[in-house]
Amino acid sequence: MSYIKRLFDIMVSLILLVVFSWLLVLIALVIRLDSPGPALFVQTRIGKDGRPFRMWKFRTMYYGAEKRWQPPAPEEALGYKFQDEGDRRITKIGRFLRRSSLDELPQLFNVLVGQMSLVGPRPEIPEMVALYPPYAHDRHRMRPGITGLAQVMGRGDLTLEESLKWDLDYCTHWTIWLDLVILWKTITSVLRRQGAY
Repeated sequence: MSYIKRLFDIMVSLILLVVFSWLLVLIALVIRLDSPGPALFVQTRIGKDGRPFRMWKFRTMYYGAEKRWQPPAPEEALGYKFQDEGDRRITKIGRFLRRSSLDELPQLFNVLVGQMSLVGPRPEIPEMVALYPPYAHDRHRMRPGITGLAQVMGRGDLTLEESLKWDLDYCTHWTIWLDLVILWKTITSVLRRQGAY
């Protein structure tokens, strides 16, 4: 079944990249006009089998702002929430891109080359993965996704512990049908702008 998932990823990501090529260019231009710095933000994330890879997305923060982020203390990690509605590092256009999830569009290239899937556990930075409890690393047996079960169950409103629970549930019960359901729920969640800041 995994080859069907991979074939689906290639076909859909390729179609979306062609269809939205004009939008990718337009967003990149608007970001460059809105604030100094590159349009794309490239960051190391942990992927399938715990291997690091370079994930692409549109820049939504002021250039260099991510360097001011500090990981939570180990005893506070499971209660950590990834998004803050009042985060002042986010640019004006960046806030719109996050709420509409358009900042994730460049990850279609990650999907096309096989580093990510359309649906799967969201890839996390090494600093957060280092704080995972041992059982949580089981989520790395699948390719990380642009969207996933945790995203449709709460997105940025979930704690790390809640996100891990949904990710592990997805890895255990994955089917092509579940991917289709998650993709549909992602569209409705994005339209409602639920849990994205």
